[in-house]
Amino acid sequence: MRITGISTHVVGTPWRNLSYVQVHTDEGLTGVGETRMLGRTDALIGYLREAEANHIAGSDPFAIEDLVRRMKYGDYGRAGEIVMSGIAVVEMACWDIKGKALGVPVWQLLGGRVTNRVKAYANGWYTTERTPEAYHKAAQAVVERGYRALKIDPFGTGHFELDRQQSLYAVSLIEAVRDAIGPDTELMLEMHGRFSPATAVRLAHELAPFAPAWLEEPVPPENLKALAKVAGKVDIPIATGERIHDRIEFRELFESQAADIIQPDVGHLGGILETRKLAATAETHYTLIAPHNVGGSVLTAASLQVAGCTPNFKILEHFNDFADAEIKKVVNGAPQVVDGYFELPDAPGLGVELDVDAAAEFPQQQARFDLWAEGWEKRAPSGARG
Repeated sequence: MRITGISTHVVGTPWRNLSYVQVHTDEGLTGVGETRMLGRTDALIGYLREAEANHIAGSDPFAIEDLVRRMKYGDYGRAGEIVMSGIAVVEMACWDIKGKALGVPVWQLLGGRVTNRVKAYANGWYTTERTPEAYHKAAQAVVERGYRALKIDPFGTGHFELDRQQSLYAVSLIEAVRDAIGPDTELMLEMHGRFSPATAVRLAHELAPFAPAWLEEPVPPENLKALAKVAGKVDIPIATGERIHDRIEFRELFESQAADIIQPDVGHLGGILETRKLAATAETHYTLIAPHNVGGSVLTAASLQVAGCTPNFKILEHFNDFADAEIKKVVNGAPQVVDGYFELPDAPGLGVELDVDAAAEFPQQQARFDLWAEGWEKRAPSGARG
Protein backbone atom coordinates (compact mmCIF):
# COMPACT_ATOMS: atom_id res chain seq x y z
CA MET A 1 0.00 0.00 0.00
CA ARG A 2 1.25 3.49 -0.88
CA ILE A 3 0.08 7.02 -0.22
CA THR A 4 -1.08 8.64 -3.44
CA GLY A 5 -1.65 12.12 -2.01
CA ILE A 6 -3.43 14.24 0.56
CA SER A 7 -6.37 16.64 0.56
CA THR A 8 -6.92 19.46 3.04
CA HIS A 9 -10.16 20.93 4.38
CA VAL A 10 -10.57 23.90 6.72
CA VAL A 11 -13.65 24.21 8.91
CA GLY A 12 -14.04 27.79 10.07
CA THR A 13 -15.60 29.66 12.97
CA PRO A 14 -14.92 33.27 14.04
CA TRP A 15 -12.45 32.22 16.74
CA ARG A 16 -10.88 29.04 15.39
CA ASN A 17 -10.19 27.31 12.10
CA LEU A 18 -9.95 23.52 12.24
CA SER A 19 -7.64 21.93 9.70
CA TYR A 20 -8.45 18.42 8.44
CA VAL A 21 -6.18 16.33 6.27
CA GLN A 22 -7.22 13.22 4.37
CA VAL A 23 -4.45 10.83 3.36
CA HIS A 24 -5.35 8.74 0.30
CA THR A 25 -3.87 5.38 -0.74
CA ASP A 26 -3.65 3.27 -3.87
CA GLU A 27 -5.82 0.59 -2.23
CA GLY A 28 -8.76 2.94 -1.70
CA LEU A 29 -8.34 3.42 2.05
CA THR A 30 -8.42 7.00 3.33
CA GLY A 31 -7.38 8.23 6.76
CA VAL A 32 -8.09 11.56 8.46
CA GLY A 33 -6.23 13.80 10.89
CA GLU A 34 -6.98 17.16 12.47
CA THR A 35 -5.37 20.09 14.25
CA ARG A 36 -6.32 23.60 15.24
CA MET A 37 -3.91 26.43 14.45
CA LEU A 38 -4.22 29.94 15.85
CA GLY A 39 -3.37 32.46 13.16
CA ARG A 40 -1.27 29.96 11.22
CA THR A 41 -3.78 27.92 9.22
CA ASP A 42 -2.54 29.09 5.82
CA ALA A 43 1.04 28.41 6.88
CA LEU A 44 0.11 24.86 7.83
CA ILE A 45 -1.64 24.23 4.51
CA GLY A 46 1.36 25.64 2.66
CA TYR A 47 3.77 23.42 4.56
CA LEU A 48 1.65 20.35 3.86
CA ARG A 49 1.66 21.12 0.15
CA GLU A 50 5.45 21.04 0.15
CA ALA A 51 5.65 18.04 2.48
CA GLU A 52 3.32 16.09 0.22
CA ALA A 53 5.81 16.34 -2.61
CA ASN A 54 8.94 15.96 -0.48
CA HIS A 55 7.92 13.25 1.98
CA ILE A 56 4.34 12.01 1.95
CA ALA A 57 3.37 10.91 -1.56
CA GLY A 58 4.65 7.42 -2.32
CA SER A 59 5.24 6.54 1.33
CA ASP A 60 4.01 3.38 3.03
CA PRO A 61 1.25 4.50 5.46
CA PHE A 62 2.13 1.56 7.73
CA ALA A 63 5.72 2.84 8.14
CA ILE A 64 4.63 5.64 10.45
CA GLU A 65 7.89 6.00 12.38
CA ASP A 66 9.85 6.39 9.17
CA LEU A 67 7.48 9.00 7.72
CA VAL A 68 7.48 11.04 10.94
CA ARG A 69 11.28 10.93 11.10
CA ARG A 70 11.63 12.09 7.50
CA MET A 71 9.09 14.90 7.90
CA LYS A 72 10.74 16.10 11.12
CA TYR A 73 14.40 15.91 10.10
CA GLY A 74 14.46 15.54 6.32
CA ASP A 75 14.26 19.28 5.60
CA TYR A 76 17.22 20.08 7.89
CA GLY A 77 15.39 22.70 9.88
CA ARG A 78 14.25 22.69 13.46
CA ALA A 79 10.63 21.58 13.56
CA GLY A 80 8.34 24.06 15.32
CA GLU A 81 4.61 24.38 15.76
CA ILE A 82 3.74 24.38 12.06
CA VAL A 83 5.90 21.40 11.08
CA MET A 84 4.96 19.35 14.16
CA SER A 85 1.27 20.07 13.54
CA GLY A 86 1.65 19.03 9.90
CA ILE A 87 3.34 15.82 11.01
CA ALA A 88 0.52 15.26 13.52
CA VAL A 89 -2.34 15.40 11.03
CA VAL A 90 -0.59 13.08 8.58
CA GLU A 91 0.47 10.72 11.36
CA MET A 92 -3.09 10.47 12.73
CA ALA A 93 -4.38 9.72 9.26
CA CYS A 94 -1.81 6.95 8.78
CA TRP A 95 -2.86 5.33 12.06
CA ASP A 96 -6.45 5.61 10.86
CA ILE A 97 -5.51 3.79 7.64
CA LYS A 98 -3.55 1.14 9.49
CA GLY A 99 -6.38 0.45 11.93
CA LYS A 100 -8.92 0.25 9.12
CA ALA A 101 -6.72 -2.11 7.12
CA LEU A 102 -6.26 -4.41 10.11
CA GLY A 103 -9.83 -4.04 11.38
CA VAL A 104 -8.89 -2.77 14.86
CA PRO A 105 -8.98 0.55 16.74
CA VAL A 106 -5.69 2.39 17.00
CA TRP A 107 -5.41 1.86 20.76
CA GLN A 108 -5.24 -1.88 20.07
CA LEU A 109 -2.09 -1.29 18.02
CA LEU A 110 -0.44 0.73 20.79
CA GLY A 111 -0.53 -1.86 23.55
CA GLY A 112 -4.21 -2.49 24.10
CA ARG A 113 -6.92 -1.21 26.35
CA VAL A 114 -6.29 -0.11 29.93
CA THR A 115 -9.72 1.49 30.40
CA ASN A 116 -13.21 1.30 28.95
CA ARG A 117 -14.05 4.96 29.33
CA VAL A 118 -12.30 8.30 29.62
CA LYS A 119 -13.37 11.15 31.88
CA ALA A 120 -14.10 14.42 30.09
CA TYR A 121 -14.01 18.00 31.24
CA ALA A 122 -15.96 20.82 29.63
CA ASN A 123 -14.43 23.98 28.24
CA GLY A 124 -15.91 26.77 26.16
CA TRP A 125 -19.05 26.75 28.33
CA TYR A 126 -18.72 30.27 29.78
CA THR A 127 -19.46 32.23 26.60
CA THR A 128 -21.88 34.43 28.48
CA GLU A 129 -21.90 37.65 30.46
CA ARG A 130 -18.94 37.77 32.83
CA THR A 131 -20.96 37.96 36.03
CA PRO A 132 -21.30 35.58 38.99
CA GLU A 133 -24.97 35.08 38.20
CA ALA A 134 -24.39 34.21 34.54
CA TYR A 135 -21.46 31.91 35.35
CA HIS A 136 -23.49 30.16 38.04
CA LYS A 137 -26.25 29.44 35.54
CA ALA A 138 -23.82 28.33 32.83
CA ALA A 139 -21.94 26.03 35.20
CA GLN A 140 -25.21 24.44 36.33
CA ALA A 141 -25.97 23.65 32.69
CA VAL A 142 -22.61 21.87 32.35
CA VAL A 143 -23.36 19.64 35.34
CA GLU A 144 -26.93 19.02 34.16
CA ARG A 145 -25.44 17.76 30.90
CA GLY A 146 -23.62 15.09 32.86
CA TYR A 147 -20.12 16.54 33.10
CA ARG A 148 -18.24 15.93 36.32
CA ALA A 149 -15.42 18.33 35.56
CA LEU A 150 -15.05 21.74 33.92
CA LYS A 151 -12.42 24.42 33.36
CA ILE A 152 -12.49 28.20 33.50
CA ASP A 153 -10.21 31.21 33.19
CA PRO A 154 -11.89 33.85 35.41
CA PHE A 155 -9.14 36.48 35.13
CA GLY A 156 -10.43 38.69 32.31
CA THR A 157 -7.56 40.40 30.51
CA GLY A 158 -5.09 40.02 33.37
CA HIS A 159 -1.43 40.22 32.38
CA PHE A 160 1.46 39.77 34.86
CA GLU A 161 -0.49 41.58 37.62
CA LEU A 162 -4.15 41.62 38.68
CA ASP A 163 -5.25 44.49 40.88
CA ARG A 164 -7.24 44.02 44.06
CA GLN A 165 -10.62 44.83 42.54
CA GLN A 166 -10.10 42.46 39.60
CA SER A 167 -8.79 39.77 41.92
CA LEU A 168 -11.84 39.94 44.15
CA TYR A 169 -14.07 39.79 41.08
CA ALA A 170 -12.28 36.67 39.81
CA VAL A 171 -12.76 35.09 43.24
CA SER A 172 -16.48 35.93 43.11
CA LEU A 173 -16.78 34.18 39.74
CA ILE A 174 -15.10 31.02 41.03
CA GLU A 175 -17.21 31.10 44.18
CA ALA A 176 -20.35 31.19 42.00
CA VAL A 177 -19.13 28.33 39.85
CA ARG A 178 -18.23 26.14 42.82
CA ASP A 179 -21.63 26.83 44.36
CA ALA A 180 -23.31 25.80 41.11
CA ILE A 181 -21.41 22.54 40.59
CA GLY A 182 -21.19 21.33 44.18
CA PRO A 183 -18.20 19.90 46.02
CA ASP A 184 -17.69 16.73 43.97
CA THR A 185 -17.24 18.17 40.48
CA GLU A 186 -13.64 18.86 39.43
CA LEU A 187 -12.92 22.54 38.82
CA MET A 188 -9.82 23.23 36.72
CA LEU A 189 -8.38 26.72 37.07
CA GLU A 190 -6.85 28.11 33.86
CA MET A 191 -4.39 31.01 33.94
CA HIS A 192 -3.29 30.93 30.27
CA GLY A 193 0.28 31.92 31.19
CA ARG A 194 -0.94 35.33 32.29
CA PHE A 195 0.91 36.09 35.49
CA SER A 196 4.18 36.71 37.23
CA PRO A 197 5.05 34.03 39.79
CA ALA A 198 4.12 36.32 42.70
CA THR A 199 0.68 37.10 41.26
CA ALA A 200 0.01 33.46 40.37
CA VAL A 201 0.91 32.33 43.89
CA ARG A 202 -1.26 35.01 45.50
CA LEU A 203 -4.26 34.13 43.34
CA ALA A 204 -3.76 30.41 43.96
CA HIS A 205 -3.92 30.99 47.70
CA GLU A 206 -7.01 33.19 47.39
CA LEU A 207 -8.78 30.56 45.28
CA ALA A 208 -7.63 27.53 47.28
CA PRO A 209 -10.88 27.40 49.35
CA PHE A 210 -12.73 26.42 46.18
CA ALA A 211 -10.57 23.31 45.74
CA PRO A 212 -9.19 23.70 42.20
CA ALA A 213 -8.25 20.38 40.62
CA TRP A 214 -5.24 22.01 39.02
CA LEU A 215 -3.59 25.35 38.29
CA GLU A 216 -2.94 25.56 34.55
CA GLU A 217 -0.13 27.59 32.99
CA PRO A 218 0.20 30.02 35.90
CA VAL A 219 3.15 31.78 34.22
CA PRO A 220 4.28 32.15 30.60
CA PRO A 221 5.69 28.82 29.35
CA GLU A 222 9.17 29.95 28.35
CA ASN A 223 10.71 30.13 31.84
CA LEU A 224 10.64 26.86 33.77
CA LYS A 225 12.33 28.37 36.81
CA ALA A 226 9.35 30.71 37.16
CA LEU A 227 7.00 27.73 36.99
CA ALA A 228 9.03 25.88 39.61
CA LYS A 229 8.83 28.95 41.85
CA VAL A 230 5.03 28.76 41.71
CA ALA A 231 4.96 24.99 42.19
CA GLY A 232 7.11 25.31 45.30
CA LYS A 233 4.70 27.75 46.95
CA VAL A 234 1.25 26.28 46.25
CA ASP A 235 -0.46 23.03 47.18
CA ILE A 236 -2.60 22.88 44.03
CA PRO A 237 -1.34 20.50 41.28
CA ILE A 238 0.36 22.34 38.41
CA ALA A 239 -0.64 21.57 34.80
CA THR A 240 1.16 22.80 31.69
CA GLY A 241 2.51 21.78 28.29
CA GLU A 242 0.02 22.72 25.56
CA ARG A 243 2.53 25.11 23.98
CA ILE A 244 5.38 22.61 23.83
CA HIS A 245 5.48 21.07 20.37
CA ASP A 246 8.25 18.48 20.60
CA ARG A 247 8.33 15.75 23.24
CA ILE A 248 12.09 16.20 23.58
CA GLU A 249 11.44 19.71 24.92
CA PHE A 250 9.51 18.22 27.86
CA ARG A 251 12.80 16.89 29.25
CA GLU A 252 13.61 20.04 31.22
CA LEU A 253 10.05 20.25 32.49
CA PHE A 254 10.30 16.74 33.90
CA GLU A 255 13.71 17.48 35.40
CA SER A 256 12.33 20.58 37.12
CA GLN A 257 9.60 18.56 38.88
CA ALA A 258 7.43 21.65 38.43
CA ALA A 259 4.44 19.97 36.77
CA ASP A 260 2.08 17.35 38.14
CA ILE A 261 0.03 17.07 34.94
CA ILE A 262 1.29 17.56 31.38
CA GLN A 263 -1.02 18.76 28.62
CA PRO A 264 0.43 18.00 25.19
CA ASP A 265 -1.80 18.65 22.21
CA VAL A 266 -1.91 15.54 20.01
CA GLY A 267 -2.48 17.85 17.04
CA HIS A 268 0.68 19.88 17.70
CA LEU A 269 3.09 17.32 19.18
CA GLY A 270 3.50 15.16 16.09
CA GLY A 271 0.51 12.90 16.57
CA ILE A 272 -0.65 9.83 18.43
CA LEU A 273 2.55 7.84 18.85
CA GLU A 274 4.64 10.86 19.81
CA THR A 275 2.09 11.62 22.54
CA ARG A 276 2.07 8.02 23.71
CA LYS A 277 5.87 8.06 23.94
CA LEU A 278 5.70 11.27 25.96
CA ALA A 279 3.10 9.74 28.27
CA ALA A 280 5.44 6.82 28.94
CA THR A 281 8.21 9.21 29.91
CA ALA A 282 5.77 11.11 32.12
CA GLU A 283 4.87 7.87 33.85
CA THR A 284 8.50 7.40 34.89
CA HIS A 285 8.27 10.82 36.57
CA TYR A 286 4.95 9.95 38.28
CA THR A 287 3.24 12.62 36.18
CA LEU A 288 -0.28 12.44 34.76
CA ILE A 289 -1.29 13.36 31.21
CA ALA A 290 -4.38 15.39 30.28
CA PRO A 291 -4.10 16.45 26.62
CA HIS A 292 -5.01 19.90 25.45
CA ASN A 293 -7.93 19.36 23.06
CA VAL A 294 -9.44 22.48 21.56
CA GLY A 295 -10.10 20.95 18.14
CA GLY A 296 -13.05 19.09 16.70
CA SER A 297 -14.17 15.48 16.72
CA VAL A 298 -11.26 13.94 14.80
CA LEU A 299 -8.73 15.38 17.24
CA THR A 300 -10.91 14.17 20.11
CA ALA A 301 -11.01 10.68 18.57
CA ALA A 302 -7.22 10.67 18.17
CA SER A 303 -6.75 11.77 21.78
CA LEU A 304 -9.04 8.96 22.91
CA GLN A 305 -6.80 6.43 21.18
CA VAL A 306 -3.95 7.63 23.40
CA ALA A 307 -6.20 7.57 26.45
CA GLY A 308 -7.27 4.00 25.84
CA CYS A 309 -3.77 2.54 26.20
CA THR A 310 -2.17 4.97 28.69
CA PRO A 311 -2.14 4.06 32.40
CA ASN A 312 -1.33 7.61 33.59
CA PHE A 313 -4.05 9.30 31.53
CA LYS A 314 -6.15 11.59 33.75
CA ILE A 315 -8.88 13.36 31.74
CA LEU A 316 -9.65 14.82 28.28
CA GLU A 317 -10.70 18.37 27.46
CA HIS A 318 -13.82 18.85 25.31
CA PHE A 319 -15.13 22.06 23.73
CA ASN A 320 -17.67 20.90 21.24
CA ASP A 321 -20.72 20.51 23.43
CA PHE A 322 -20.66 24.24 24.16
CA ALA A 323 -18.48 26.26 21.76
CA ASP A 324 -19.45 25.78 18.09
CA ALA A 325 -21.41 22.61 18.83
CA GLU A 326 -22.73 22.63 15.26
CA ILE A 327 -19.32 21.68 13.86
CA LYS A 328 -19.71 18.16 15.24
CA LYS A 329 -21.81 17.37 12.19
CA VAL A 330 -18.75 17.51 9.91
CA VAL A 331 -17.54 14.22 11.41
CA ASN A 332 -19.49 10.98 11.26
CA GLY A 333 -19.11 8.95 14.45
CA ALA A 334 -18.11 11.99 16.52
CA PRO A 335 -17.27 10.97 20.11
CA GLN A 336 -19.96 11.92 22.63
CA VAL A 337 -19.79 12.60 26.36
CA VAL A 338 -22.32 10.55 28.34
CA ASP A 339 -22.54 10.96 32.12
CA GLY A 340 -19.22 12.75 32.12
CA TYR A 341 -17.25 10.15 30.16
CA PHE A 342 -16.30 9.15 26.64
CA GLU A 343 -16.67 5.49 25.87
CA LEU A 344 -13.49 4.12 24.34
CA PRO A 345 -14.21 3.64 20.62
CA ASP A 346 -14.10 0.11 19.20
CA ALA A 347 -14.42 0.95 15.50
CA PRO A 348 -11.37 0.37 13.27
CA GLY A 349 -8.84 3.16 13.00
CA LEU A 350 -9.88 6.38 14.69
CA GLY A 351 -13.53 5.38 14.41
CA VAL A 352 -14.59 8.59 12.65
CA GLU A 353 -15.02 9.84 9.09
CA LEU A 354 -14.87 13.40 7.74
CA ASP A 355 -18.02 14.49 5.90
CA VAL A 356 -16.49 16.68 3.22
CA ASP A 357 -19.83 18.11 2.11
CA ALA A 358 -20.74 19.09 5.67
CA ALA A 359 -17.29 20.58 6.18
CA ALA A 360 -17.83 22.81 3.14
CA GLU A 361 -20.71 24.47 5.03
CA PHE A 362 -18.16 26.04 7.39
CA PRO A 363 -15.65 27.87 5.15
CA GLN A 364 -12.37 29.14 6.51
CA GLN A 365 -12.63 32.46 8.34
CA GLN A 366 -10.24 35.16 9.42
CA ALA A 367 -10.37 33.59 12.86
CA ARG A 368 -9.14 35.72 15.74
CA PHE A 369 -8.65 34.75 19.36
CA ASP A 370 -6.87 37.23 21.61
CA LEU A 371 -6.75 36.24 25.28
CA TRP A 372 -5.85 39.80 26.26
CA ALA A 373 -8.83 41.45 24.54
CA GLU A 374 -12.00 42.42 26.36
CA GLY A 375 -14.67 39.75 25.95
CA TRP A 376 -12.29 37.05 24.73
CA GLU A 377 -14.18 34.46 26.78
CA LYS A 378 -17.27 34.87 24.57
CA ARG A 379 -15.27 33.55 21.61
CA ALA A 380 -17.10 35.87 19.24
CA PRO A 381 -14.43 38.39 18.19
CA SER A 382 -15.68 41.65 16.77
CA GLY A 383 -14.77 42.25 13.17
CA ALA A 384 -14.52 38.53 12.36
CA ARG A 385 -15.36 37.91 8.74
CA GLY A 386 -15.79 34.94 6.46
